[in-house]
Amino acid sequence: MPDDHSMRVTPQPVRRQVEERLREAIITSRFMPGEHLSDRMLGDVFGVSRGVIREAVRLLEAEGLIKVVPNRGPFVAFLSAAEATQVYEVRAVLEALAGQGFAERASTEEIAELREVFEELAATRPGTDRMVLLNLKRRFYGVMLRGCRNAYVARMLDQLLNRNSQLRATTLSDPKRLPQTIAEIRRIVEAIERRDPGAAWAACREHVHQAAQVALRILNQQARDEAAQGLEVALD
Repeated sequence: MPDDHSMRVTPQPVRRQVEERLREAIITSRFMPGEHLSDRMLGDVFGVSRGVIREAVRLLEAEGLIKVVPNRGPFVAFLSAAEATQVYEVRAVLEALAGQGFAERASTEEIAELREVFEELAATRPGTDRMVLLNLKRRFYGVMLRGCRNAYVARMLDQLLNRNSQLRATTLSDPKRLPQTIAEIRRIVEAIERRDPGAAWAACREHVHQAAQVALRILNQQARDEAAQGLEVALD
C-alpha cells in the first residue's frame, strides 16, 4: 500500500493532481498490474472525493493504464507480450516520423534543447532511480514532439508512451540497458544535428526496436515465472 501522506494532494486543480499522482503510482509499480483500485481506497490514499477519483480513473482508462471491469470496478491494466509487440510496432513508426520531422522542421534552439536533455541523460549511471530516468526521457520526447510540428504524431505517440510507461520504467532501470539506450539516443541527436531526416528516422526505429526486445524479454520471463509458480501451487 502506498504511503497515504506522501500521496495526498492540495486543492486546485485537485483532479489534475490526482490524475498525475495516480499515473505515477501505476508507472512506478506502487499499484501493481491487476490490483483493484476501489473508489474508497483511492479516496483514502489521496484524500479526495469519490467524484474526483472517478474522473481521474476515466482519464487513465482512456490512456490504457486502467481497465474497468463491469460489476467489479477499476484495476491496473496488464500489458501482455502480444499487446506490447503491437504497441512497439506502432511506436517505432510514430517515433521515426517524429525524429524525421524534428530533423526537418525544428528550430536551432529546439535542437540545442534536445541536446541539453540528452546530456543530462548521458550523465546518469546504472542504479539511477527509474523515475528520474523516465522523467528525462519524457522531457526528451516533449522537445521532440513539439519540434516535429506534427500534432497527430505527437498526440498518438504520447498516448502510446503512456500506455507502456510502466514497462519503459522497468527497462530503463536495467543496468545493462541504460548504456545502450544512451548510445541509441546519441545517434538520434547527432542525426538531427546534421539535419539528416533519413538517419534520424532510422536511428529512432532502431532505438524502439532494441527497447522492444528488452521489454518482451521481461514480459516473457514474467509469464514463465508466473506459470512456474502456478505449477508449484498445484503440486502443493
